[in-house]
Amino acid sequence: MSASTRHTYIQIHPLDNVLVALQDLTAGTQINFAGHTLTLADNVQAKHKFTLQALQPGDSIYMYGVLVGKTTTAIAQGGGITVNNIVHAANDFQLGNRKTEWHKPDVSRYQDRTFMGYHRHDGSVGTANYWLVIPLVFCENRNINVLKEALTAKLGFAKPRGYENEVDSLINMYQTGKSAAELLQADLQLTPESIGAHKLFKNIDGIKFINHDMGCGGTKTDSDALCGLLAGYITHPNIAGATVLSLGCQHAQASILQTEILKRDANFNKPLIVLEQQQLGTESALLHEALKQTFVGLIEANKQERQPAPLSKLCIGLECGGSDGFSGISANPTLGYLSDMLVALGGSVVLAEFPELCGVEQELSDRCIDEPTAKKFMNLMQTYNARAEADGSGFYANPSPGNIKDGLITDAIKSAGAAKKGGTSPITAVLDYPEKVTQPGLNLLCTPGSDIESTTAEVASGANIVLFTTGLGTPTGNPVAPVVKISTNTKLYQKMPDIIDIDCGTIIEGEETIEQTAIRMLELVIDIASGNQQTKAQKLGQDDFIPWKRGVSL
Repeated sequence: MSASTRHTYIQIHPLDNVLVALQDLTAGTQINFAGHTLTLADNVQAKHKFTLQALQPGDSIYMYGVLVGKTTTAIAQGGGITVNNIVHAANDFQLGNRKTEWHKPDVSRYQDRTFMGYHRHDGSVGTANYWLVIPLVFCENRNINVLKEALTAKLGFAKPRGYENEVDSLINMYQTGKSAAELLQADLQLTPESIGAHKLFKNIDGIKFINHDMGCGGTKTDSDALCGLLAGYITHPNIAGATVLSLGCQHAQASILQTEILKRDANFNKPLIVLEQQQLGTESALLHEALKQTFVGLIEANKQERQPAPLSKLCIGLECGGSDGFSGISANPTLGYLSDMLVALGGSVVLAEFPELCGVEQELSDRCIDEPTAKKFMNLMQTYNARAEADGSGFYANPSPGNIKDGLITDAIKSAGAAKKGGTSPITAVLDYPEKVTQPGLNLLCTPGSDIESTTAEVASGANIVLFTTGLGTPTGNPVAPVVKISTNTKLYQKMPDIIDIDCGTIIEGEETIEQTAIRMLELVIDIASGNQQTKAQKLGQDDFIPWKRGVSL
């Protein structure tokens, strides 16, 4: 769609036999398409699809030029497709020829652009400078929380508060005899109030405290993967140093963590404090030591300052959550164009969520730079899906109720749109969770489609910013990497301004092209990477962190 042109429907690919409604359409509406006129047989809501021809049971449904479903009943020409008349279907895939030609965008205007970042000894550049406090096992979660209570406000890293004042208002109303009905009708105004001391360490963006429910009691595979994930965070370019609390007897041993750290950074030299409770004895001994050593580590971390860095030092994680029928038309293709821009500049991008690549495996495997890389991708996809099916599910079960309600009624429809985040560039590497990005260009990372698990993994692999598209709205953030929330439609952007950073609904409205929106988005990314602007998730303190248990999670 071109700027300033508003359409009521769109065909995404010339091979598609369905059109996507861009606004609510009523039965009987005349649709003029490709020199022919058809009449809508059903009411079709915006984001949903209707057929170009009459279809019989067993016929194929194509979107984005690929098979996305099979009909289960006859559908009249102009009939809406729903969960009641089609089911998921996707083409098989096999090792094919390399297809690495791509649409390389003109990035001459950005060749000399820089962002202000934190340069690390391994050559990476952080978009933030955090100290990390993490447990090796869930037994230490309480002690992590105690450290958070002790350090955050006193060092000036506490987020503004406001809801405590509203609770005070409710207490006062209750004590003065107001009824339950009056309490429910009360207009409570949020009145933020800063708490905590003045920020002591000027060059530290915050102390991040992470909890999780792993490290012991599960499989050894999961605890080893946890150590790899935590090592990814400790060696992350946005991390200046870390405090790690260990109980001592758990599966996730400190020695395994150290091995995983050296895998990712053979010359690791960040301040790293590892304390074992069973060795130190009392809780107070553990916490006193943690407080003293962490404070000294913060002094060292505060010596680092932002310096100019080329855009090739950006590693962008590509994510979607709460997707809708516009995701593959507006926001995801915009990320794809931005991805191609960053690759052209020598940067790295990470496309994950393997259950949401179902149906486009052939295209992606053909785009891999060599056959070993393609085979690794295909093997991971087949193994993951087989494991899911063995547990009574499969990739076909990936769409959520919200996805289905807003037009993504099969996994292949969802996947074909989700894959647009990866643009058109060759795939330079395929990574298994929780491997680290070491190659510039487009990297595929095996993760679930689950938003937070996937975002958590992308950051562990090295993403120093995450671009997150959503059509329904999700507050997802991350403790150490800025998560930029991108709406697929303007209605969402206007409804949830506290969680959405940028609107791609301008494409649906015909106000901007995908290229124009991508350029606008890249400018915001540069600003956030330089510390000049915080994302909405950062302002809300939305620090989501969920490790992937390698069992089935779609």
